[in-house]
Amino acid sequence: MTRADAHPVCALITHLPFHWAPPQSSTDPLYTAHSVAKVHVELLGPGGLVTSDRVRLGLYGMLPHSEYGIRTHPAEEIYVMLAGEADWKRDAEPYAPHGPGARSYHPSMMPHASRTRDMAFMSVYVWHGDISTENYAYAGLPSDR
Repeated sequence: MTRADAHPVCALITHLPFHWAPPQSSTDPLYTAHSVAKVHVELLGPGGLVTSDRVRLGLYGMLPHSEYGIRTHPAEEIYVMLAGEADWKRDAEPYAPHGPGARSYHPSMMPHASRTRDMAFMSVYVWHGDISTENYAYAGLPSDR
């Protein structure tokens, strides 16, 4: 968040008293086990600082050498990288690197995954459409890692 190539908003984020915690999109034990290296704060949404039942918007990051496996959900989703580096996998495509300013878009129910290598990352995400987590599915780590 403090690297020279980080988005300028990162300097503000580091000074705000957010309650960072692993995301809770699922109660699946595998999902919970794979969430220990992730941080999240929902700014807008059902559990956000500002309540909305139409949009989820928040901050999301992962520590270095971490993976967030294949998941699907009804909401359309976009991640915008703010700092660091992450590889994003979309459907059957191989992982592709993303740095600050890059985006990863996931249409409704598209399988997607993310991972980090030597660097953590921070992003902003938006869910639109069916933003409930009722039909969120976590399938674990992809076989083509």
